[in-house]
Amino acid sequence: MTTTTNGKRGRGRRTARLLAPVFAAALALSAGATAHAEDPPLRDLADRQGSRMGVAVSAHLLDDPRYAEIAATQYNSVTHENELKWETVQPQRGQFNWSGADRLVDFARANDQDVYGHTLVWHSQLPSWVANGGFSAPQLEQVMDDHISTVMGRYAGDIGHWDVVNEAFNENGTYRDSVFHRTLGPDYIATSLEMAHEADPDARLFINDYNVEGINAKSDALYNLASSLLDRGVPLHGVGLQSHLIVGQVPSSMQANIQRFADLGLEVIITELDIRTTTPASEQQLRAQAADYTRVFQACQAVDGCGGVTVWGVDDGHSWIPDVFPGQGAALPYTANYQVKPAYWAMHEALGGDPGGDPDPGPGDGSCTVTYTVSNQWNQGAVIDVTVRNDGAAAIEGWNLTWTQPAGQRITSGWNATVTQNGSAVTAAAASWNRVLAPGGSASFGFQLTHQGQVASPDAFALNGADCD
Repeated sequence: MTTTTNGKRGRGRRTARLLAPVFAAALALSAGATAHAEDPPLRDLADRQGSRMGVAVSAHLLDDPRYAEIAATQYNSVTHENELKWETVQPQRGQFNWSGADRLVDFARANDQDVYGHTLVWHSQLPSWVANGGFSAPQLEQVMDDHISTVMGRYAGDIGHWDVVNEAFNENGTYRDSVFHRTLGPDYIATSLEMAHEADPDARLFINDYNVEGINAKSDALYNLASSLLDRGVPLHGVGLQSHLIVGQVPSSMQANIQRFADLGLEVIITELDIRTTTPASEQQLRAQAADYTRVFQACQAVDGCGGVTVWGVDDGHSWIPDVFPGQGAALPYTANYQVKPAYWAMHEALGGDPGGDPDPGPGDGSCTVTYTVSNQWNQGAVIDVTVRNDGAAAIEGWNLTWTQPAGQRITSGWNATVTQNGSAVTAAAASWNRVLAPGGSASFGFQLTHQGQVASPDAFALNGADCD
């Protein structure tokens, strides 16, 4: 439906969950989706904790009864994946297309779910008439106000949280070049928030971004902005940490980062969680992924101000990742065939449910061994040689070795593996030529580091999330 008017929807309240017949029929089609009928769904576990367990949904995919059943029964919150982005909802000035957005809001009403609004002011997926309109500052402010007031006004009472501004920063903490920043300067963010508050005074307003999960230059910029806005009295209620992560690379400072935003009095939500790996993913990779899902949930649950987690998509088959990162994917708790993965059970257990699945931990508990040798050392540098051996009975296709580097040590280069350090957390990912560890097989790699007078060895290692000897 396209209309040039607001067409404001009536205010609604969450009512008792009513599964439409198509979802009930889907239960038989997706018997493997929840693995055990007696296990409570994720949403029920989250409700007991008073937390958000959300999912991003594409409205047109609700035609698939299996997709719809998972979205309805497992999650207590839904986010429009694309239907509320500017190019979709207002492709031409003053012409609004509400069909997809309305469909998901109606779906949420029918299934007693909250709706998280995504997104109002963003440099991407922006129609040409905005991006290339050549507007003066007062004209662009009017365009923004019209868009925000119309969209938020339509869904007042239906959508209680909004990503008002999305992805405002570059990786180095400078402001992203966008038509909004070029025309209005950095105050476009405060202006957007003020417009949003005027449009719906009851809504909670967020700034959302990616690669701000740990403490780094980009999250520092977001933190400084949030502090400044609060000092000025600008209506800001929370920050969204998107959390498009990679297996083995959950930032070690994630909890501390969440805590510092919460200490400002802001709500923090993990808004777009997925954790990608190389594909096809091995069982070991999936178990390492599950361990990373646990780490993210634990980081959120450890901070009173963290409101919950939303995963960015229902299943691997409809994820955005393979199109953007060829050869990577398998990032969500459900397979493309709507079967649960270890990540699902990690979420289930983190929310207080049963761990489910196969209790076999895979490599670890004596099934892998690491040798860490200081082969050369000088005043403020050293060369380290590492060998990891698979002592298990099954081959490992694709491996990540993780550990905590002792204080004062910084890795500067590596060979025969991709070695990355984030704070004290280190991940060594297999190279293409040594990615398979046969039973009894090993791989060796090395790196150079700087130190402050002493080269201590790490206390523990994990191979694909499982402890090694």
